Amino acid sequence: MNKISRTLSIGAIVGAVALTGGMAAASQPATTDPTPAPSARTQPTGMVKALADSLGVSVAEAERKLDRQRAQQQTLERLGTSGVPTRSAYFDARGTLTVDVTTARQAAEVKAAGLAARIPARAPSALDRIKTELDRLAEKKLPAGVESWHVDPAGNKVVVTVRDTDDATSRAFVAAARSHGSAVTVETTTEDAPQAAAAIAPGSKMNINTSDVNGGYCSVGFGARDQQGRQYLATAGHCIKGLDTLYFSGSPFAKGTYTRFAHGYDSVDMGIAAISSGNSVTTAVGGWGVVANTPVRGGQRAAVGSTVCKSGATTRWTCGTISSYNHSVTYTDPGQPQTLVKGLAKSTVCIHKGDSGGAWITNQGQAQGVTSGSSNLNCDGSFGSGASWMQPLDDLLRYYGLTLNTAS
Repeated sequence: MNKISRTLSIGAIVGAVALTGGMAAASQPATTDPTPAPSARTQPTGMVKALADSLGVSVAEAERKLDRQRAQQQTLERLGTSGVPTRSAYFDARGTLTVDVTTARQAAEVKAAGLAARIPARAPSALDRIKTELDRLAEKKLPAGVESWHVDPAGNKVVVTVRDTDDATSRAFVAAARSHGSAVTVETTTEDAPQAAAAIAPGSKMNINTSDVNGGYCSVGFGARDQQGRQYLATAGHCIKGLDTLYFSGSPFAKGTYTRFAHGYDSVDMGIAAISSGNSVTTAVGGWGVVANTPVRGGQRAAVGSTVCKSGATTRWTCGTISSYNHSVTYTDPGQPQTLVKGLAKSTVCIHKGDSGGAWITNQGQAQGVTSGSSNLNCDGSFGSGASWMQPLDDLLRYYGLTLNTAS
């Protein structure tokens, strides 16, 4: 019986497009957003050195700054137990912890403890309500030109940072913010969106959890959006089975959000990753110089026997025929338990390690799916009994409630 393995970039021997073999096995199916493991505590010496480097001061000066902050935080904690509100405390430019209070008595208590006190013009709860109102507005329709908004405790206001107001949604959002008068400040930034913006073509190489372009990799699938306009990458579940960070050309561009794949469990090889602000997946599948980039016109499923092509970082542009749908396949990856994967489409399209997650499309521009795996498949035309499998895109989009991004 032939073994089938993933097609990341390092891991698979036989089939499935292996990521990189450097990914830890999941202990249980990640069908919902898992609670992240707690990060390791930063060592005090490392914190002091990092602070000194960033501030351009000596290690001794950085250590004194941290000691002073720690002492003031401890004082604030004690004040909190006596009923003084502490939620909106902040360090001022001189490094003094300032506490917003509501009464003169509380102010006197704070000052007696050695901290600064202020009775602000606007209560923190009022600012929180404004922030919540803006959050709800953005949840209905995302204002793409608005970079961020937050409560600034030191300024005693809500600050909205705007990149541009070219679209109506962003203009409406800014107008709603301004309606609160002096409680809101609208700032304009000339900077691009956070992180280096990248428009990434489906089929491109994406590294898993590493900025090293020579590290383990998968291939980029399709861009899609939810009802709020948030952008996601539709990909093979095994490419983000640890809800990993995805890199393009050495910079992070997406973060695994959900996956239905886990080694050793009944799985579905689908997953999505939230695309970082400023980055995007283009609506034309990369042709790798073999053909022109193919615009994505829709996502209508092709009938069995249809010709389909895939774009991937290892074998680049290859084509074949869809043999059938709704396959249940047993995958075997080196060092991992066998995994049952359901709902796959079988084909004769050539794929190898590193093609996983890559985009499949018809010559009519209908997006079909993302690369999953293969078994005993050669790329010289002598397919024999070999086969490749893809995760159908329409099933993935339906499961996660997403809409495919298409060319205009």
